[in-house]
Amino acid sequence: MAIKEEIKNFFKGDVEDYAEILEKYSRDASLFKVRPRIVVFPKGVDDVKNLVAYTARAKGAGEEISLTARSAGTDMSGGALTESVIVDFTKYINRLKELGPNFAVVEPGMFYRDFDAETLKKNLFLPSYPASRELCAVGGMVANNSGGEKTLSYGKTEDYIEELKMVLRDGNEYIFKKLTFSELEAKKAINALEGEIYRKTYDLISRNYDLLKKAKPKVTKNSSGYYLWNVLDWDKKTFDLTKLIVGSQGTLGLITEIKFRLVQPESASRLLVIFLKDLKPLATLTETILKYKPESFESYDDNTFRLAIKFLPEILHRIRGSLLRIALGLLPEAWLLLSGGMPKLVLLAEFTAKTPEEAYKKALAVRTELKKKFKLRTRITKSDEEGRQFWVIRRESFNLLRQHVRGLRTAPFIDDLSVPAYTLPEFLPKLYAILSEYKLLYTIAGHVGDGNFHIIPLMNLKDPRAKNIILELSKKVYGLTLAFGGSITAEHNDGIIRTPFLKQAYGEEVCGLFEETKKIFDPEGIFNPGKKVGGTLDYALSHLDIEK
Repeated sequence: MAIKEEIKNFFKGDVEDYAEILEKYSRDASLFKVRPRIVVFPKGVDDVKNLVAYTARAKGAGEEISLTARSAGTDMSGGALTESVIVDFTKYINRLKELGPNFAVVEPGMFYRDFDAETLKKNLFLPSYPASRELCAVGGMVANNSGGEKTLSYGKTEDYIEELKMVLRDGNEYIFKKLTFSELEAKKAINALEGEIYRKTYDLISRNYDLLKKAKPKVTKNSSGYYLWNVLDWDKKTFDLTKLIVGSQGTLGLITEIKFRLVQPESASRLLVIFLKDLKPLATLTETILKYKPESFESYDDNTFRLAIKFLPEILHRIRGSLLRIALGLLPEAWLLLSGGMPKLVLLAEFTAKTPEEAYKKALAVRTELKKKFKLRTRITKSDEEGRQFWVIRRESFNLLRQHVRGLRTAPFIDDLSVPAYTLPEFLPKLYAILSEYKLLYTIAGHVGDGNFHIIPLMNLKDPRAKNIILELSKKVYGLTLAFGGSITAEHNDGIIRTPFLKQAYGEEVCGLFEETKKIFDPEGIFNPGKKVGGTLDYALSHLDIEK
């Protein structure tokens, strides 16, 4: 019997394998194309449990089958791609189940934009949203440990998870949350899969505790590897497997429910926009701005700025504000381009408060100090509408590239590096020097307060040199990043593109612990194989999407 018919015997949701849907699910936001065998849309937790149990049996009988969870498909690393079974949660498993005074219980397939709209009704929000906030779903945010413009002040998704429900390889759903040591001992005593996982994971981490603490990247944002170093807290005497599950890209089990801690947003915001022509003062500038505690501190480069000016009508459409007013507001920035005064970096420092007046005063205080120390062109936005023009440029640059550049395509493979912010003045010129060797058109945008930059080259993947450029440039950029104590992926995770570079990042011994972790949870490899462990450069380069 074919796999489709076998799944339909126990599955209440949809099971599809027609050509158009397989084509659609063969891509995410990465530079890869991997055609799945089938796409399923579970209607509830029972479907997920039965599907996992079936897959485990089929795998044990020699069937080549695995399950790859997918939410909105906005991942830039190829994490949601597979040659086997895609499990899409967005169609049915997408409910907000409970909204409390400071928390929300939600299913993984709910889009963040819908989740945010509901939580804001109670003046609450989840601040770890990525730039793709209008497109992504909350399950993907957990799987990738997403961060974004608010991470500087609020942290990443890992900081907001109170409980997770996940279906493990035995087809049962389990609750994971922070445990005291006495609660941990009770879990370890369970004579079943749950107890086995707690026993083996605790043993692995405690035996290698010092090695893991040393391996943890010394940056404020990291999505690389399994976060084994965050699970065991000897000082607080706690053990929290949610810290391992977050960012694991669906390689340990299938998440079915998330309990998020939520916070109250400030009601008013003003942006201090800084146009930086020279990178030399960046360190002192960053230090000066950070002491005023901006809620966000973002940047985009001259290439991104030129792109925004070029596609100004579309940006105006996306802002959905007063077109004339925003267009007039952008004219000074457009004039920079026409007069040859293009900045190397545009910096956005966001200051928030309870009133617009207070937020403006905060931004003004920073600008006053900057004027004393530097000769810079700056601007403070006077309204939320005015600020949106800069945020849309920052958030939409990748989508603008994907949609408008002809003959070339976005190639996110060095798209998410992070280094300590104080190293940027030394790091960035060396990075630019490496990039200049390849004469590529690219944009750089990022979270300068966290030292996190997104480099998006534009390439013709049909060019026979493309594979060598991707390989050589990745090794060089990652080597530079690691030399500065950074992470090869701060937010976008490993997926197909970076899993082969984890040994360069962590070394053989730590990557061996990652492999042991995978075996503890998923010894048969039924959950999203080839991500985090087992991925190869040959596989990655052979699945480049050259058709676009």
